Amino acid sequence: MTLLRSLLYVPATSPRFLAKAHQRGADAVIVDLEDAVAPGEKTAAREALASIIPQLIQGGATVFVRVNNDPERLLADAEAACRGGAYGLLVPKVSSAATLEQLDARLSPIEQELQRSPVVFIPLIEDMRGVLGALSIAEGPRVHGLIGGGEDLATSMGAQPTPEVLRMPKLMVHMAAKAAGIQSFGLIRTVADYQDTEAMRAAVQEAKMFGFDGATCIHPSVVSLLNEGFSPTDDELARARRLVQAAEEAEQKGIGAFTFEGSFVDAPIVTRARALLARFDA
Repeated sequence: MTLLRSLLYVPATSPRFLAKAHQRGADAVIVDLEDAVAPGEKTAAREALASIIPQLIQGGATVFVRVNNDPERLLADAEAACRGGAYGLLVPKVSSAATLEQLDARLSPIEQELQRSPVVFIPLIEDMRGVLGALSIAEGPRVHGLIGGGEDLATSMGAQPTPEVLRMPKLMVHMAAKAAGIQSFGLIRTVADYQDTEAMRAAVQEAKMFGFDGATCIHPSVVSLLNEGFSPTDDELARARRLVQAAEEAEQKGIGAFTFEGSFVDAPIVTRARALLARFDA
């Protein structure tokens, strides 16, 4: 599964930002056709994907496109992203798996025509209907991961995007992703000021503790915080290697639970160590 700790949004209508987007260190670049693009510019932005996406790919970027989720634009945006070579789509305002099934039906014959790999989906769940149906969305076609929106979730409840308000719906989306065996992206709290480095670092550490895999960001300065925060340290990797080796030695001796470096170890702890190494140990 593609490692996605940091996903950097870049407006499709900002050539200056797009030109350097692949140099920012993000695991993926999200070319945004939705919120960052004015209504009158959306068609031109979609048409520009044919040149934008190949340029970013040539620069080494993994490219997603955030499409518009409305009847006039959704399928056309998705087709343009697919034909341009995007790795995946961020699909906003997903309230049910029906949206993903519609996209799957539209893209499958195009992918066969182009002989390209299937475009993956990351649904953005941004209202309470989506939160309550998050597991069925997570189990929909092509779903690579889920994101629980912040501002939109709060708005759908008539609430403010405080950590207390967002914690439950974001964790519900997160748990649905984990139940489906896919990735979960986001921070549990909203950090309105991306220049507040300490607040951002604390939010990333909190999300990592809960098992989130990465997060999106709107400014390049946040990329390094996400990459660092959602990665294990060298010491953590080294300890995981030692633990797995000790577990294998214990298993050969017919021992189940055992003590490792002063701590009790049983099967779930070994499973976590192996999962960490599978994801990060090059």
